[in-house]
This record gives sequence, structure tokens and C-alpha cells, in this order.
Amino acid sequence: MKKTALLLALLLVLFRSYADEGMWLPMLLGQQVYDNMVKKGLKLTKEQLYSLNKPSIKDAIVIFGNGCTGEIVSNQGLIFTNHHCGYEAVAALSTVEHNYLHDGFYAHNIHEELPGQGLSVQFLDSIVDVTTEVEGQLQGLSATDRAAKQNQVLAAINAKYSDPASKHEARVSVLFKGNQYIVFIYHRYTDIRLVGVPPESVGKYGGDTDNWEWPRHTGDFSVWRVYATHDGKSNDYDLSNVPLQPRYSLPVSLKGVKDGDYAMIYGYPGSTNRYETSFGVKLETDISDPSIVTLRDVRLRLMMDRMKTDPAVRLKLASNYAGIANYWKFFDGERKQLLKYDVYGQKKTFEDQFNTWAAAKPEYNHIFADYAKVYNNWTPYAKSRIYLIEGVLGSPLMAYCSSLVQLETTMATPGKGGDIPKAIAAADKARTTFLNEEDQPSDMKILAAVLQMYYDSIPHDQQPVGFFEGIKSQYGDLKTASTYQTYASAVFSNTFIFNDAKWKAFMANPDATVLQGDPAYAAASAFVRNYLSKYAPLYSQFTAGNNDLGRQYLKGVMAQNPGKLMYPDATFTMRLTYGNVKSYSPRDAVHYDYVCTMKGVLEKYVPGDYEFDLPSKFLELARAKDFGPYKDATRNDLVVTFITTDDITGGNSGSPVLNDRGELIGLAFDGNYEALSHKIAFDPVYNRTICVDIRYVLWCIDKLGGASNIISELTIHKV
Repeated sequence: MKKTALLLALLLVLFRSYADEGMWLPMLLGQQVYDNMVKKGLKLTKEQLYSLNKPSIKDAIVIFGNGCTGEIVSNQGLIFTNHHCGYEAVAALSTVEHNYLHDGFYAHNIHEELPGQGLSVQFLDSIVDVTTEVEGQLQGLSATDRAAKQNQVLAAINAKYSDPASKHEARVSVLFKGNQYIVFIYHRYTDIRLVGVPPESVGKYGGDTDNWEWPRHTGDFSVWRVYATHDGKSNDYDLSNVPLQPRYSLPVSLKGVKDGDYAMIYGYPGSTNRYETSFGVKLETDISDPSIVTLRDVRLRLMMDRMKTDPAVRLKLASNYAGIANYWKFFDGERKQLLKYDVYGQKKTFEDQFNTWAAAKPEYNHIFADYAKVYNNWTPYAKSRIYLIEGVLGSPLMAYCSSLVQLETTMATPGKGGDIPKAIAAADKARTTFLNEEDQPSDMKILAAVLQMYYDSIPHDQQPVGFFEGIKSQYGDLKTASTYQTYASAVFSNTFIFNDAKWKAFMANPDATVLQGDPAYAAASAFVRNYLSKYAPLYSQFTAGNNDLGRQYLKGVMAQNPGKLMYPDATFTMRLTYGNVKSYSPRDAVHYDYVCTMKGVLEKYVPGDYEFDLPSKFLELARAKDFGPYKDATRNDLVVTFITTDDITGGNSGSPVLNDRGELIGLAFDGNYEALSHKIAFDPVYNRTICVDIRYVLWCIDKLGGASNIISELTIHKV
């Protein structure tokens, strides 16, 4: 592994005084950080945390699916992750007759395990620093040219280090806003099977009401297994495959937690922007966050109206609804916390100090004047982009039709006739997926609502030329909701997307004119082409300029503060964060304990409620206090969840929470509402990670699920 001087230098910059802040690269853990971990209570060596030559904790940590973390917990490839991480795959396996989402599922032997459709896990094999190689090809380029060239360079490096035949994939991660480039090489396994999942009423207990909140009583876990060939190679689902024997698996501790206990989390945090500028914070609080919240609120309400009335619709929309809802509340909380703690003002103060330092330094003294130009050029159009993506394309029908724009272009471009059959086949395959997930009644209402919101909220000179005028001429007053409802009904009634006979005729004789004349496609393409022709170039310029200035700014910050440590923003690469189990007091006269127990689960229970119902067997066991070896002796109850001060974000879902000896004590699954500014600004006082206690997980598997076979696979430490 190459370790350049720059790499080491970057890891010796800007150490924060708040010890729990930081998403550290475990493979490049500096001595100062490790020493601080030991002071907090860690009893492991650096080599036990991460080693290339010997089995270590690193080898038990996997990317689960497309955006979560999982951990290996047995020598037979057993995986723990969050309930919501496997939610889509469980929904795909479910039917109304065999509804594993609603009822839960446990395999009592490997022959009963179910293939997880589309799932994979990735093990990190190695990393290589390629900073010198990348920077050597980017010197002297403008922001736009640098962005384009960087994409080419990184693609070439990814191809160089990848081996598709053995399912090894390389992905260059851009760290420190373009001051560091490391290629991470992963081994992907594609035969992943469902072993166990609790009923949705347990795995999502509290639903949207409790999302991002503490106290929390959610059993957010699921159990899977990775399979391979007999010689340990990756292979697609095959009955001849066998459970993978991993390099390392995590032991499980039943000891429980106390306030102040050491806790560390491994995982794949998705993205943060801790070095964002005041310009970026203002854009988030003034435009991006409130727009997203408003648009998602409408979509969620209209979906829920349908889901409450029909179990089949609820199952069909469950995964999509969960994804929309999760970050609806996040963006609402993020904006409130950014404003409450005046993060804009904090950033501005730091930037003023930087500008004073940089005043006599030509390499840096222009940065914030250039930032102002970049943001002034884009901000007037930022809202229309969000209203396209989260609004118009928030209608599943519009989103699908937007994917056909490329098909139209192919059909209408001379010399592209040979590409049409492939494009048609792709469109047909995507249509099948769309129809399987589509609920027309809710989608039709969504389309009507978001079109009216777009018309009312976006400057008319930024709207598709003639589109709303056409609606007015045919359907009525643009200030009346019924106009949009009638228009949406006409679109859904007349599009050939829902008509198999017309679609088959189009497939047999592809014609751009026919596609253009379809009302659903005409609506979607009007908005997409309006954006692509007018605003996509402006957004590309904004992104390139913002990214390049970020690289220069961060380089300047490091020059301003030599000799201090820093960590890179999250980039969905393996990170380690550490802290303590810790209670907190979020406001005057309110104190939150560091654990929640079964007592609280039963207090929240509401029979038949969408979010707070519970299975009868669960209630029977809980009321009888039949907790077996998983009971917390101190509280004479079952601990369900606990909180730590660890620094996580999206992507850490399912991450193992480990004690000072590297034993599994819980699974991370959420953050707390009081610190939802964490992507941009870490809060050292209120930040908490919400974790499901491993003893609750095992109780659900063993007592509730009756799957003692899973328990017997684990290495369990009782003290």
C-alpha cells in the first residue's frame, strides 16, 4: 500500500477539541487519535482494529446493499444489519399471503433461507493512495475542465484496479474536497439470503412519529447470510453455494452498557459536508431544505391515504414511502438546528478569520469573492431544480417517463437506428418494474398537487414554455386545484404507459412521433428538456466552481492551521468513530436516560395503530417479563435501545456498536433530532447515535422468533 507524504500530512491537521467528533479512516489511524481512544477506554491494539495481514475487525465490516453497513457475526457468514436496510428486499419477497414484512420471518435451517433479490455485500480488500497520479493530470485546468478531466482520470484508475471476473471493484474516493485521492478495492458477493427479520411492527416500531427521536423503542435489525462457492469465490445465487467462511466475525456481549462506557462504531457513513461555507448553509436553510420538506410532505400524505385503506397497496408502496419519509423529517430537523445554533454565523466568523489570514496571500485571498459569484449565479435557479426532482419527478409516472427522454433522442437522431432495439428493450424492462410498484390513484393525486405547487412557487419565466398555458386553455383556472386534478386524470386515462396493447404496438414499431404525442411523456419531457436546455449547464458550472473553490479553501485552511489533525468528510468509505454511552439533557428541565426498556415499549403500545401496534406473542412475552438470559439485571427489564456520542450519518445504518474489547453490543440505526445539523455541523453537546441493544435483537430472534439455531451460531460473551 502506498502512503504518500501528503496523506500523512493531511491526517495531522485540524484535530478538534471535541473528542467524539470525527469519522476516521481505520486503515490510517494516527497515533494521536488511537491514544485518545485508549484514554476513553479502548483495550485493543491498532492491528486488532485494522490489519492487512491478519484477521481484524475490519474484515467483519461490509457494505450491505447499496447504502448501508452490515457486520459478520458468525463463522458461517451470518450478517446483522438494520431492518430498514433489508426492507426493500423483504418487501420483494413478500406477498399478501406470505407477508414477511408484516409477520416477520425466521429460517430454522439454511434450507429455509430466502434469496435477497438484488442484494449484495462488499468486503474491503485493500486501499491505494493515488493522489500523485490524479493531481499530475489535473494541474492548471479551469474548474469546469478539471471536473471533466477528473471524471476521466478516476474512471481509468477504477478500471485499472478492478477485476470484474473475480468481482473485485475499485472506486476512487475524493477526500478533503479534492486534496486527497484513495482507491478502495472491494470484493462483492451477490448471493445474500434472508435468515431472519422481526415483524414490521417491531422493526419499525414508532414509525414516522419516533423517527430521529429519543426516547426510541425500535427493534431495527434483520439477519442475512452471505453465500459463496465451495472455494470461497463470489457467485450469483445457486443452490450449490455454501455459507461463506469469513476472515473474522464479531463476538457478541451480553454484559450490557452503563452510562459512560466506551463505544465505537465501524461503518460506511455516506456523506457529510463539515467544511461547507456560509454560502452553502444559507442555500440549505433558505431554499433547499424547506422546498424538499414541503414537497415530500404532500407526497407522503397522499401515499398514506391509500396505504391505510388497502393492505396490498401498503405492501406495494412501503419501501418507497419509507425512503421518502426518512429524509423528510431529516431535512426539516436539519434546517431548524442550523438556524437554532446559527451555523451560518459560526461559518461566517471562521471565514472572516480565514480572509484576514489570506489577505496578503494571492493563492487564497480571492476565494470568497469567487464563492460569492458562483452562488449568485446559481441561487436564482436552485428552487426550480428541487421542484423538478422532488416535485414533478416525485410522481412515479413522471419519473418513469423522464427516463424515456433518451429513447426519444435515440429514435430522432440520424444514424442511431442500430441503437433503438437496445433502448426499447431497456424501456420495456423499466416499465415492468414501474408497473409492479405503481399505485395509480395516489400517483394521479401527487401529479396534480406537485404541478400546482410548481406553478405557484417557481418564477414563470423559468417554467416550461407553453405548458401551463396549455393546461389553462383546456382545463381551467391555474389557481384552482380541480384544474390540475382534471388534467392529471386525463393524463392517466390516455397515456399508453398503462395500456399493454398500445405499448406492444409501440415496441413493435418504435416511432418518436408516437412517443412525443403521449400525454404523460409530453408532460415529463417538457419539464426535463426545459431543465436540460436552460439550467443543467448552469448547475454544472455551479458544481464545478463550488467544488474547485472547496478544494482551494480546504488547502488554505490546512496551511492556516499547520500541525493539527483533521478527518475527511464521509464518502461512503470505511470509517471508525468512537465515544461513550451517554445520557443528555436537551432542554430546560428535561433529562434523557441513556437506555430505553421494554417498559417503554408497552407504554407506547396502541392496539391496531399503524405505528404502535404489537404482535400478540410479543405482548404475552413482554408482560410476563420472559426475557431469558437477555434481561438487564440492574433494571430487571429488557433494554431495547441505548445512545452513544459517536459521530455517524446516513450509510452507518446497521453499523456494529462495539465495546472496549471489540464485542458487539448493538446496531446503530439513527441520530437524534436535536443534532440533525450533523451533516454540516457536528454538535458536541447534543449529538447522539441511537442503537438497538444486541440483547433485544437476540431476544427477538430467540424468544419471539423461536430461532435458537441462529443464536447457536454466535460467539457470545456473558461477562
